[in-house]
Amino acid sequence: MVIQEKMTVEEKLRILSDAAKYDVACTSSGHDRKGDGKGIGNCIAPGICHSFSADGRCITLLKILFTNECVFDCKYCINRSSNDVVRASFTPEEICELTIQFYRRNYIEGLFLSSGVLHSPDYTMGLLYETVYRLRRQYAFQGYIHLKTIPGASAQLIEQAGYLADRMSVNLEFPTAEGLKRLAPHKSRKTILEPMRRIQLKASENRQELAVSPHSPRFVPAGQSTQMIIGASGETDYQIVSVAESLYKKFALKRVFYSAFVQVNRDLDLPAPTQGPPLLREHRLYQADWLLRFYGFTADELLSPQRPDFNVFLDPKCDWAVGHLEWFPVEINKADYRTLLRVPGIGEKSARKILGARRYGSLDFEDLRKMGVVLKRAVYFITCKGKTFFPVKMEEQAITQSLLEGQGRKNGTLVQAEGFRQLSLFADMGVGLSS
Repeated sequence: MVIQEKMTVEEKLRILSDAAKYDVACTSSGHDRKGDGKGIGNCIAPGICHSFSADGRCITLLKILFTNECVFDCKYCINRSSNDVVRASFTPEEICELTIQFYRRNYIEGLFLSSGVLHSPDYTMGLLYETVYRLRRQYAFQGYIHLKTIPGASAQLIEQAGYLADRMSVNLEFPTAEGLKRLAPHKSRKTILEPMRRIQLKASENRQELAVSPHSPRFVPAGQSTQMIIGASGETDYQIVSVAESLYKKFALKRVFYSAFVQVNRDLDLPAPTQGPPLLREHRLYQADWLLRFYGFTADELLSPQRPDFNVFLDPKCDWAVGHLEWFPVEINKADYRTLLRVPGIGEKSARKILGARRYGSLDFEDLRKMGVVLKRAVYFITCKGKTFFPVKMEEQAITQSLLEGQGRKNGTLVQAEGFRQLSLFADMGVGLSS
């Protein structure tokens, strides 16, 4: 471990912002709060994460660790206690000043604050609480704050912080307790799930309080989220989406985030990826997550123990459709909303447009194109006025092959785009992540 006693704030910022890039759990809050004219800033639901780093990570918040010192020795983490890396720690005052100065320059719209575990969970959570307390009370900052909860910290500290943060999150780290035990032996599933449950229960109580007294303090108004590392501990896609589905149901999470495993340490218990982080797998899991949250799918519909992983060649919705041709073809002029959502190429907005337009007459394929339906996928699964767009052979292999050729893939060959990679947070901002 390398500790520098004298370090400028700029040096700390470079170290601790780079150390935070592997935590992907920050997006738009979904929460609006207008400034009252007495403080600085406001919170706008869609206005948080609009810029991205060169490796695809969102950085429009001031996204930093309080410290990269840590008492834990998690095998996958760059900040593990056994690593010889330069260590740095902010003070609460330094973070407050950075946040306000960045905000005034219109660089950021809020703060994403996480931390390694310094001395103990309670000690670290106390520092995080002090930071956001100063920011809210002393600096009158009314912008968005996403605060990481330190597993193992006291319930009192978590509750106090929840009245100051817009969103809180506890990283699950791995989908299974076995993976966590093997790669993060100092952590336990219990210490992670306990604060998650506490935040959920307190938020529920707070909603009841607000129903009686609308001016009561709000507890974590933008909800809570979590993150799972993908590709480090051997779980299947089926295990991952099943855990995500359970978290949404049991803890009322706003989001589950998926972070492709990046090899930053060498350890016998870690995989050694030959082609870099599994970004395409991460992408497929996000697509499946969307289907769980907004399209009425269940984990057991998308995958099973007999078929535990997603098809890398097709997105999960197309993959489900070609495996369930008994649902198709769907007649656009008769299908209900839920059925329309099952059609590849039809999203929530276009499904609503279809239902609205049908009140005035029958629809054809040109009408669907104007509504934003992705016909290159949808045409294999729909009819308009009883007719298909062109003759379709309703066989899984034939439709799969046609879909793949429509994506420029022939004979089941998938070529990764050259730009499909992760880069340093401070790399050329012009280099992006292919989708």
